Amino acid sequence: MAPLPIVAALCLLAAAPIVAHAQREKLPPDDYDIVMKKWPDAKISNTGIRYVVKKQGSGALLMPGDIVMVNYTGMLLNGKVFDEIHDPKKPFTFRVARGEVIVGWDQIFQLMRPGDKWLIIVPPELGYGRRGYAPTIPPEATLVFDVEIVGVKREN
Repeated sequence: MAPLPIVAALCLLAAAPIVAHAQREKLPPDDYDIVMKKWPDAKISNTGIRYVVKKQGSGALLMPGDIVMVNYTGMLLNGKVFDEIHDPKKPFTFRVARGEVIVGWDQIFQLMRPGDKWLIIVPPELGYGRRGYAPTIPPEATLVFDVEIVGVKREN
């Protein structure tokens, strides 16, 4: 019979993949169920953001500092729109990975290319977290964005 510390270590090793998976899941359990029903084929980034590629763009991946112009609709999981900009002359513009948008956007846009159109599902901790964004986004809200990159200016 193996000594107790070895048995305990083996049990921990066997359970590690389950524990590691649970730690990576960033969606609250109820939100996870909704997301899996609505978007079962969504891909997941290494930071826990889910996304569905609706239209593939081209060119190099966006880089920190790039100026990105997007049209988007932001929704809660129940479909309620909390924000949107769809103006061909004046799209929403920000610099990637410069803290000008929620953390989830700074992360996921670095996986995107000019012309991409994605549905992006941002877990609460990568959105507005515990504080929410009154009055339109409640605390601990999973956010859904329908985003299209309509322009990019590369940082020199």
